[in-house]
Amino acid sequence: MRFDIAKSGTGIAYEIRNIVNIAEKLKEYDVDVTWENIGDPVVKGEKIPEWMKDTLTDIIKDDISYAYSPTKGMEDTREFLAEAVNRRGKYQMNKDDIIFFNGLGDAIARSYSSIRVDARIIMPEPTYPTHLLAEIHHASFPPNTYRMNPYRNWHPDIAELERKVKSHNTIVGALVINPDNPTGFVYPEESLRKIVKIAKEYDLFLVFDETYQNILFNGCKTVPLSDIIGDVPGMSMKGISKEFPWPGARCGWIEVYNADKDETFARYIDTILTQKTSEVCSTTLPQMAIPKIMTHPEYQKYLNTRIRHYEKLSNIAYNILKNVPYIVVNRTNGAFYMTIVFNEAVLNDRQKLQIKNAPIKTYVEEITGGHIENDKRFVYYLLGSTGICVVPLTSFFTALPGFRLTLLEKDEGKFEKTINTLAEKIVEYVESSK
Repeated sequence: MRFDIAKSGTGIAYEIRNIVNIAEKLKEYDVDVTWENIGDPVVKGEKIPEWMKDTLTDIIKDDISYAYSPTKGMEDTREFLAEAVNRRGKYQMNKDDIIFFNGLGDAIARSYSSIRVDARIIMPEPTYPTHLLAEIHHASFPPNTYRMNPYRNWHPDIAELERKVKSHNTIVGALVINPDNPTGFVYPEESLRKIVKIAKEYDLFLVFDETYQNILFNGCKTVPLSDIIGDVPGMSMKGISKEFPWPGARCGWIEVYNADKDETFARYIDTILTQKTSEVCSTTLPQMAIPKIMTHPEYQKYLNTRIRHYEKLSNIAYNILKNVPYIVVNRTNGAFYMTIVFNEAVLNDRQKLQIKNAPIKTYVEEITGGHIENDKRFVYYLLGSTGICVVPLTSFFTALPGFRLTLLEKDEGKFEKTINTLAEKIVEYVESSK
């Protein structure tokens, strides 16, 4: 090439996917990998029910499912989703307040790239990498964050959020992920109202990622943004990848609130829509499926069965890990992730796990030989020693060392065995340098 055409990267890896490369390398040595790195229910054995497949088959027979959809999305589907908000009685919207995208990742990318480079979104720490990378790419600087506290069941530091908003005039919006990924924390209504109050007082807009809003358990309850938004500008990001589950559909949407009450926010939403117009539209088929699947008489029963399974695995993992030394564990109450944190100063670069296979041992020692985060070092040794593939917590933009696993395993016995192995290996790894 005439000159280097590649745009400089951020230096941040998407470790949820990146660790797959390491695991695939170990599979060459006949390692049986237990995939706990990514939230794909289908890959973890979720069987899509026949009634859902039949519904999709009927839609495929409709010629319109092969056509472009309107740029904002299928009108009947947007009307359906708007009515679902309106029935709650807290906020009234119409179909024009809903914009569809090719997956929530597409919605996130376009929403952040439509903000001026000198304007920032404050986000939770740890945070989901898609939001993090979109914020960094748009501004070319690390984001402002408010910390979620593992010693308070992952409750966010709302006082810190307000202090930072007050002292940084470049912050124009605040992100909330509820239920949270990666921690599984479910925001109580009182905390959400405090965040809305801060947004109103400091003239911010709100971004609520509510991907998992219907996946709650262990008696926890929360409220959607639409119930508490009042007259504050904001948007809710939603999708079907986890709830149906249909991640391969790449179908997500944003619900826009109060654009008619703030001219600046309205221009911002129009910028997002202009970007969207350049690709014509989002995928038609999954949009058409949303009303038909969500109103199917079997849908809620199917979803409830899945939720009960996540609740059961949440409690199995918590009850095993809560008594393990060296770590902090909180019970997951929403979504289907659990995040474990190592206590301060527990990890170092001398710790190892026994790996009997010589080539695997050599490979793991090679990739951990340089300067890497201590939790990533643990994760690689865990993978080489046991085949269990989790994600290092520092990959979620936090200094807290730890790891995230999923609650998606369909085989309860296998899951319990995996967690027991984790418990043993945590102790073995930490004590290896004593």
